[in-house]
Amino acid sequence: MTTEERIAASETRIFKAVFPNTTNHYDTLFGGTAMQLMDEVAFIAATRFARKRVVTVSSDKIDFKRSIPAGTIVELIGKVVHVGNTSMKVNVEIYTEQMYSYERERAIVGDFTFVAIDEFKKPIQIL
Repeated sequence: MTTEERIAASETRIFKAVFPNTTNHYDTLFGGTAMQLMDEVAFIAATRFARKRVVTVSSDKIDFKRSIPAGTIVELIGKVVHVGNTSMKVNVEIYTEQMYSYERERAIVGDFTFVAIDEFKKPIQIL
């Protein structure tokens, strides 16, 4: 399988409903909760690409473009966008959907960097 085919096959999509227990006093999703969900989908995409142990080593700028209100559905999309020797970058976007309409907006976007590691937690080659 080529690198491009592996990238395409590793794209990961997760859907979640935003319930009140994940929102702040403004009735919108906590930023930290959004970042946790983003790291999770990025981890899955990185693991599906590398098929090795991976760990998050950094998160780049995360842009909160729109608030995410309770009572919406969110789709998280993780895509590998760069592959190095031992690391890879995964871009994650969160889209909001109204439950009772077809309205859909991109709300948050950010990048996460992962490193493949061996059983001793030392970096290893991805490819």
